[in-house]
Amino acid sequence: MKIDNVLEIPKLGFGLMRLPIIDGDGTNIDKEQVCRMADEFLEKGFYYFDTAYPYHSGFSERAVKEVLVNRHDREDFVLATKLPGWELRSGKVTPQELFNEQLEKTGAGYFDFYLLHAIEKDIYPVYEENDCFSWGLEMKKQGKIRHFGFSYHDDAELLDQILTKHPDVDFVQLQINYLDWEDPGVQSKAVYEVCRKHNIPIIVMEPVKGGSLADLPNFAKERLNKLRPNESEASWAMRFAASLPGVAVVLSGMSDEEQMKDNLKTFADFEPMSDSEIQTVLQIAREIHDKPQIGCTSCRYCVDGCPMKIVIPELFRSQNRFLLYGHDERGDNYYNAAVAEEHGKASDCIKCGKCEDSCPQHLPIRELLLQVAETYETE
Repeated sequence: MKIDNVLEIPKLGFGLMRLPIIDGDGTNIDKEQVCRMADEFLEKGFYYFDTAYPYHSGFSERAVKEVLVNRHDREDFVLATKLPGWELRSGKVTPQELFNEQLEKTGAGYFDFYLLHAIEKDIYPVYEENDCFSWGLEMKKQGKIRHFGFSYHDDAELLDQILTKHPDVDFVQLQINYLDWEDPGVQSKAVYEVCRKHNIPIIVMEPVKGGSLADLPNFAKERLNKLRPNESEASWAMRFAASLPGVAVVLSGMSDEEQMKDNLKTFADFEPMSDSEIQTVLQIAREIHDKPQIGCTSCRYCVDGCPMKIVIPELFRSQNRFLLYGHDERGDNYYNAAVAEEHGKASDCIKCGKCEDSCPQHLPIRELLLQVAETYETE
């Protein structure tokens, strides 16, 4: 599928990071359900799929081959994946070798969108030392990449420096949602404005902030329901991101068919947010920020390397529930489900720090797990 203008892509993108799984095993993707979801997504006129090297411990890229490449004409869908810069630190592998591995796993032949993954201050020098920007543009000349860019997890100042040095990128992927819009740590608004200044199209990730904006506190639910009683909480988050000028695609990591149908309903006849609606959600964000919350987006990068098999995002989900509502049945159920069978409890953390090294949100995970243990493991 030839795309001359990135901004002409249908705005809903299918993120392949939180796919439905079987028996709680992130490597055991429920491909039958994903096939149904992908088919419906394509039938409704949407075609942007986003995966990455580490998603589902590498099995997301493999699922692309079974779900899309082997079942649909290659020109009927758009595929994005990402170069894992952290794999380059050892000097034992090159960008080309990783790229070839991804082509083999997906069977895609080429990538419509290819990103340098998760640029931030610590990893940016690795991409520069390996000349990844020039390499990506060369792959584009060879037709192996059609659009080249990067995903970003740092401040506006560094982003401005990168785009000034590398003006030839085709797009940037940013974490944007109404909860992070005015957050001084995430700087969603500030990095968005940098892209607008450089006239760079934007792909949005984490529009629902790992699902947290689909499970709002009661005061927020009631306020939004009064305005649009037939719309889900998630649809408000998706509409906020998709209403921003310069946004080409809003990714949603859809975990089941119900989420897919809700998103398709939101984007089937998309209605941008009014100014008053934008002010409403931003005010809700300010009030939520007044309550302490753990800013986890459930990306699960921390889970695969945990020697104690602690499902950290689910423990943080239970803690956030506690911070909003105190002890209740739902929070207890979240915690109990997260530590079932072979999964570790919060107190099982051995403080190795692997989780913190992989966290795009730079959370003090070891310290936070102590708080979770105090909440749910103390009589």
